[in-house]
Amino acid sequence: MNGSIRFPHLGITLDHVIKSVSIGGFEIACYGIVLALAMVTGLLLAMRVAKATGQDPDKYFDLGLTAIVASVICARIYYVVFSWDYYREHLAEIVNLRQGGLAIYGGVIGGVITVLVAARWKKVGCFRALDTAVIGLVWGQIVGRWGNFFNREAFGEYTDSLLAMQLPVSDVRAHEITDAMRAHIRTVGDVAYVQVHPTFLYESLWNLGVLLILLFLTFRVKKRFDGMVFLAYLLLYGTGRLWIEGLRTDQLLWPGTNAAVSQVLSGILAAAAAVLLMIGKKYGKGTNDYESERTVNAKNRGRT
Repeated sequence: MNGSIRFPHLGITLDHVIKSVSIGGFEIACYGIVLALAMVTGLLLAMRVAKATGQDPDKYFDLGLTAIVASVICARIYYVVFSWDYYREHLAEIVNLRQGGLAIYGGVIGGVITVLVAARWKKVGCFRALDTAVIGLVWGQIVGRWGNFFNREAFGEYTDSLLAMQLPVSDVRAHEITDAMRAHIRTVGDVAYVQVHPTFLYESLWNLGVLLILLFLTFRVKKRFDGMVFLAYLLLYGTGRLWIEGLRTDQLLWPGTNAAVSQVLSGILAAAAAVLLMIGKKYGKGTNDYESERTVNAKNRGRT
């Protein structure tokens, strides 16, 4: 493994990007460290939003831990199901997460279902819970995508654009190198590089924009309905993923077709969210005035 990653048009060269760290003789993948950081900070952000909007952050701590476990399991199941041609011959690899293999949409589906179920148990409004939790989710996606950076995965086809990224051929899985990449291999010193779209970076930056819009909807838009922030996430994230997924070379495909699973799902979710937002705007009840809620909650606490 060479360990270098280059962004030639930006003049950036990272000579020693590690893939794992050794602690007490045990190798811990940077991918796992980044995902753990994404989950913890996402949970803390959701709790902070809950507190700022007059809700009980402790309920979101319990809800978030449950959702994180379910999300990881469902993300792996989703990935394995749509990569079954490989895993049916390598059953032992199904539980090996050190090399990646978590599909975000699987995690989102698992997390949403868990939040809906757990919210009822915790006596939190289901759609209000989704509006709050989704802010932690999108932050987790912003951070978590950098796990793909350390793993040298989730990149796109050859490009010579401003953000083009170069990876040593020896550091990339051979089956992910396309004919176009091979035709444009660049040699720097004695190292051969493929030059690709850094789609992990595109998605991380796109999600940063999504997060800012969701925070604006949460704290600056007075007239809204429960579920509005979550639907906005589906619309915005789905639209971005629809574009970004088309650039990737490691797509999960619907069996027997050349259709990318995430691209199809992104289009469906974005379209459905757009329709539901229009319906909710017209018929949705409640303004969700969080400032008023905080005042009411403070008065109630004063009476107890």
